[in-house]
Amino acid sequence: VLLAAAVCTKAGKAIVSRQFVEMTRTRIEGLLAAFPKLMNTGKQHTFVETESVRYVYQPMEKLYMVLITTKNSNILEDLETLRLFSRVIPEYCRALEENEISEHCFDLIFAFDEIVALGYRENVNLAQIRTFTEMDSHEEKVFRAVRETQEREAKAEMRRKAKELQQARRDAERHGKKAPGFGGFGSSAVSGGVTAMITETIIETEKPKVAPAPARPSGPSKALKLGAKGKEVDNFVDKLKSEGENIMTSVGKRSAEAAKVLAPPINMESVHMKIEEKISLTCGRDGGLQNMELHGMIMLHISDEKCARIRLHIENEDKRGVQLQTHPNVDKKLFTTESQIGLKNPEKSFPINSDVGVLKWRLQTTEESFIPLTINCWPSESGNSCDVNIEYELQEESLELNDVIITIPLPSGVGAPVIGEIDGEYRHDGRRNLLEWCLPVIDAKNKTGSLEFSIAGQPNDFFPVQVSFISKKNYCNIQVTKVTQVDGNSPVRFSTETTFLVDKYEIL
Repeated sequence: VLLAAAVCTKAGKAIVSRQFVEMTRTRIEGLLAAFPKLMNTGKQHTFVETESVRYVYQPMEKLYMVLITTKNSNILEDLETLRLFSRVIPEYCRALEENEISEHCFDLIFAFDEIVALGYRENVNLAQIRTFTEMDSHEEKVFRAVRETQEREAKAEMRRKAKELQQARRDAERHGKKAPGFGGFGSSAVSGGVTAMITETIIETEKPKVAPAPARPSGPSKALKLGAKGKEVDNFVDKLKSEGENIMTSVGKRSAEAAKVLAPPINMESVHMKIEEKISLTCGRDGGLQNMELHGMIMLHISDEKCARIRLHIENEDKRGVQLQTHPNVDKKLFTTESQIGLKNPEKSFPINSDVGVLKWRLQTTEESFIPLTINCWPSESGNSCDVNIEYELQEESLELNDVIITIPLPSGVGAPVIGEIDGEYRHDGRRNLLEWCLPVIDAKNKTGSLEFSIAGQPNDFFPVQVSFISKKNYCNIQVTKVTQVDGNSPVRFSTETTFLVDKYEIL
């Protein structure tokens, strides 16, 4: 019989322990405290025995995975169970460290309960444990669908009532009568105000919302929850805030960092331009550019009517053969001859307080020298494991890439990679089986770097490698150098915001 499963430190301190039979806390703590003293360092056994129990264990970096069994338990079955326990831990913990184990303790306990019931091993594998702990519920989906339908019907009813109230108010005004009040004591002014308020509320709720893509639950924390996050959660959070607690909002790190890097300039002038480029690139693992496509656009935003009749002076120093295209209302001849963007009819003005695309460009190529950042990933088999060397090189030295993340897929169920040399930092996501190589800045001073790690697997397991970055310098050297008035040719103050983003960047 399996008495308990525990993750403990090398000193015998229990981090997580699950007892499968009736045992007191002091008893289990005493057994685990005695465990390190019983181990003989000179022998290569995976078990030790006392008069009453047997410890079956496996070292995991600075920790031990320990099963405490009775002495007449089948040790071959116990070793098999121990292996499954050891494979479960990296599924929930990014690193085999004390604080990480403590943070995911309940996830681990739920998984342990799927492996062993009442001291006996269940016939389950890792994939089944993952499925059982996710608890994907059909009843919950049905409940949510019914609730959404009810909410839609309630909103439709609100809109119908609001239209009726508006119509009644219009009819009353047309006939010079008092508009109907609310509850028998409202004047026409009150009635009108409330009706308008209701209409505004409904218009607010009618705004189209982008529906998030349906994603499969990513971890065991998705237990059965009837209904979506409701008012109770919001009220609870507000209460905590009122009591002085710091509440961390769950905004994705990537989007938060991106917002930080791409924050709009504080001193936006009355003439403001956004120059945005997006790159989509696919390379082969053995070299060779399969396809690279880059799209760019200049968006003009004017907030002052006095600056609406203007011309933009464009400087194009691109030598790669970019295809340029102006907006249909822009004077194409003026752009071709003098590199200026102005309206075909000089008497007309650009729209106020809206973003207008005035110039766009496209570059499509298979020329390798055009790749801004080359990635060379070189996995080589070494016995049962694979040694992976990966390096980057900035080919376009005029660029400065911020918040660079190179994502390398890893084989599942083999634990964390052993990092050799690294430039920058790394994050291991054990749940999604990814290694993220993070570099804050890549520029001419920091144009190359490498990462070495080893892990069990085959060379094909480490592809496709994906790259993401953000830059405040654009790839194609197209800039707005000057803005002038159509009348008098006097210069106009302007501000620009340049971003260069990744749409797709893969090494297959």
